[in-house]
This record gives sequence, structure tokens and C-alpha cells, in this order.
Amino acid sequence: MRLRPWAVWSAGLAAYIVAVLHRSSIGVAGLDAQERFGVGAGALASFAVLQLLVYAALQIPVGLLLDRFGSMRLVVSGALVMVAGQTLMAFTDGMGGAIAARVLVGAGDAMTFISVLRLVPFWFPSRQVPLLSQVTGIVGQLGQVLSAVPLAIVLAGPGWTPAFLGTAAAGVLVAIVAFAALRDTPERRINSGDAMSWQRLGTDLGSSWRHPGTRLGLWAHFTTQFTGTVFALMWGVPFLVAGEGLSRSTAGVLLTVFVLTGMTAGPILGLLTQRHPLRRSWMVLGIVAINMTAWAAVIAWPGRAPLWLLVALVVAIGLGGPASMIGFDFARSFNPPSRLGTATGVVNVGGFTASLVTIMLIGLILDYRTGGGNDYHIDDFRIAMSVQFVVAAAGVVGILRTRGQTRRHVAAESAGLAPAHEVKAS
Repeated sequence: MRLRPWAVWSAGLAAYIVAVLHRSSIGVAGLDAQERFGVGAGALASFAVLQLLVYAALQIPVGLLLDRFGSMRLVVSGALVMVAGQTLMAFTDGMGGAIAARVLVGAGDAMTFISVLRLVPFWFPSRQVPLLSQVTGIVGQLGQVLSAVPLAIVLAGPGWTPAFLGTAAAGVLVAIVAFAALRDTPERRINSGDAMSWQRLGTDLGSSWRHPGTRLGLWAHFTTQFTGTVFALMWGVPFLVAGEGLSRSTAGVLLTVFVLTGMTAGPILGLLTQRHPLRRSWMVLGIVAINMTAWAAVIAWPGRAPLWLLVALVVAIGLGGPASMIGFDFARSFNPPSRLGTATGVVNVGGFTASLVTIMLIGLILDYRTGGGNDYHIDDFRIAMSVQFVVAAAGVVGILRTRGQTRRHVAAESAGLAPAHEVKAS
């Protein structure tokens, strides 16, 4: 029985790793996609933006469904939907098919992460939840390594169709594993919850949203997650290759450093979150400052940045993924288990909304600068990437505002009357 929780968690984690592979595949294939479909930066960005738009729009509905139907059903369904999307992408040679493919990937991806994250508090002691939540989010980013290295190699060799069919095959495999190994609770029952009704859906969503701690989690996720997602999902490889003049192999190595940084920092931040719950928002704000300082240094560098500075950049933004997991810890702290899926979905909207807005703005700026072509100069990327400072500033304002509201909310509750799941946040 001691091994069963780890087996369930590992099956869910495998599904999430492959979901990240699907999610980030278009970023690695970005320049190939421009050539295959004959499009500019704005149209290319629309692939990722639409994918993220679907992902973000489905987070709250998926969270509500998760509370009703449980993790196993949603993980398996999500894997199969992404398989359909990657198979379509493998064979399409037109924009319509490519857009439909990314919509399917976004929809399946939306079902996966929060479903896997919800398994942790059901299968492990509460003291282990912050650390294991971090490990779930960070180890899942191995999917980016799979896209940055093996997928890139297949794209450069056998080509587009074998590369995307290979990712579809990986999706089929994890769907089978998830169906065989996942169980929603140690009682071996499939979560069936109470009967679904519009009234109950509205009540759960409203209760989650009204608590300022949930909104604090949303803004924490918004501000920490977006720059790494923008880099890994869409503009990292074009920036490094077309802007900074690196080879594709070197760009792949830097993406791997980005992922490994997150994997290293995740457990450390998990332990800090576990031991210092009253300082979670300060951890978030500190990492946002590190992210923006690194981007400011690269953007301000005259000419192309040296390799050491680009390494420092990917290390800095690699911290954003682990920091974004603190947002989910806020959701867990301020919501009962019965609506944890809903609250987690609300939080997860934040980072992906910021990401899709930033990706689209960068694409539009690059198109404006180049007249819709792909003959990029480093100055084009300097101007386009600067939009991240505006998005980060909006997120910091949101964090400071909801942090104050959360502190007042907790302080207003009488001693001994607050629900057991609520803790002070600062």
C-alpha cells in the first residue's frame, strides 16, 4: 500500500510530461511552421495564442468537472484529445488544419495538469502536499526537454510528419497507463460527487472566487508563470536563433538549462513554502524581480548578448515555473477539498491568460517591425520582448492588492471559527 500512492502519482506525472511535450511542440517547430504554412510572426503566434486561449477558457469548466468526475477520467480524455490534435498537425499543410490541431491540443492540455495536481492531497499527507505539488509541476517540464531535443532532432531529420506522429504515439501510451494505474482516491472509487446542477456550479465557482486568497493565487500565477511559458512555448527559439544568432542546437541546450533550473528550484521552493507559509507572497515578488532584472539586462545589452548572459536569463526565468506553483498552494489553503478543482482552475487561468496576451503582442510587434516577414534583427526582439515588463507590472499590482484583501479577510475571522483549511497568507 505504501507504493500505491507513488504509482498513482507517477502515472499522472507521466501524462503531464507528455502534455507539456504536446504544448511546447509548436514553439520548437516555430521556424519550420513558418516555412511549411508560409506565414509571418503574427500568424505563427496565433497558433500558440489560440491554444492558450482554449486552455485558459476551459480551466474553470474543467475544474468544475474535475470536482464531479475525478482525475482519472479527465486525464485519459485529455490525452486522447491531444493525440487527435497532434495527428492532425502531422498531416495538415494548411492554416485551417493547423489551427484546429492546436485547439485540440489546448483542450486536452486543459484537462491534464489540474487533474494530476488534485491527486496529491488525496494520496499524500498534508505536510507533503506543497513539496509534491512543486515536484509535479517541475518534473512535468521534462516534456519541454523532449520537445527541445528529441523532437527537434526528428524535425531536422525525418521531418514534420514523423515528428508529430511520434508525439501522438507518446500520447496514446500515457492514456493507456493512466487508464490502468490512476485512481482518484485510496478508497479505489471514482469520484462521482453530488449531482451536477447550474446552481451548484455557480455556488462552487462563486465561493472560490469571492475568497481573496483564491484571487491572490491567480495573480501570483499570472505574474510568475507567463515569461517562462512565452519563452518555452513560442518565442524562445526564434529569439535565440533569429535574434541572438545562436545555432538550433545551442538554443536547445539553453531550453534544457531552463527546464533543469526549474526542476532544481522546485523542491527548494516547495520546502520554503511548507516551512514559511506566511512568506509565500514575498517569495513570488522576489522571483518576479529576478525575472524582470534578467530580461532588462539582456534587452539593454548593446548588440547580441553574450552566451553567459543568455544562460543567466534562462536560469532566472526558469525560477518562474516553481514560483507559479505557490499560486496553487494559496488555492489549497483557502478552499475546502470539495471545491479544490474549481479553485485550482481559477488560479491556472492567470498565468495562461498573461502568456497568451504576451505571445500575441510580441508577434504583432515583430510583424509591424518586419512588415510581416521573418527577417528579424535583434532590435526587433528587444522592442517586442519589452512588452513583458508591462504584463509583469500589472501582475504585481494584482498581487499587492489581493494580498492586502486576504490579510484583512483572515484578520476579520474570529479565533477558532475559521475553517481548518484556511491559513494566514502574507
